[in-house]
Amino acid sequence: MREDTVVRNYAETLFDLAERHGGAKGWGESAAAVAALVEDRKVLGFLATPRVTAQAKKATLERALGPSVPAMLLRFLKVVVDKGRQRLLPAIMRDFQGLLDRHLGLRHMEVTVARELEAEEESELAGRLSSATGATVIPSVRVRPEIIGGIVLREGDTLYDGSLKRQLDAMRRALMTAELQGQEN
Repeated sequence: MREDTVVRNYAETLFDLAERHGGAKGWGESAAAVAALVEDRKVLGFLATPRVTAQAKKATLERALGPSVPAMLLRFLKVVVDKGRQRLLPAIMRDFQGLLDRHLGLRHMEVTVARELEAEEESELAGRLSSATGATVIPSVRVRPEIIGGIVLREGDTLYDGSLKRQLDAMRRALMTAELQGQEN
């Protein structure tokens, strides 16, 4: 089975567990804490090393997370260790967060603009994107002066390019095509 399929299956299982044991919304903070923990290179290195037994890894997780996360989340993490999939934990937790965000009506979008936005401009942009999509949009703004103007939106694999650079490139291609067709006649 492909690794991304395994990650998705574990994330969906974790989401189902969250729904059945207190609701996924309530697990958000705990899952974020676990995600931050497993993103740490030293922690992930400890969990991934074959020199430490699965029992020792599970005991360490119990001591570190036991009192602060739901019992079913801790049990899930132990099963991941038992199955030898602990190196996938960062990806599993990211996918879980994506499922949780969708469940809560949140959408993350990467927004590229040509210049730095003021705080009120960024807030207005988030409001417009939210009203256009029907979901609460959380923009991640990047500045790239080479787009000249306009805006580029990316959400997952979907790209909406409304940049002035793309429009100028399209115009140039159209003029070149028209010029070449005019020379053929």
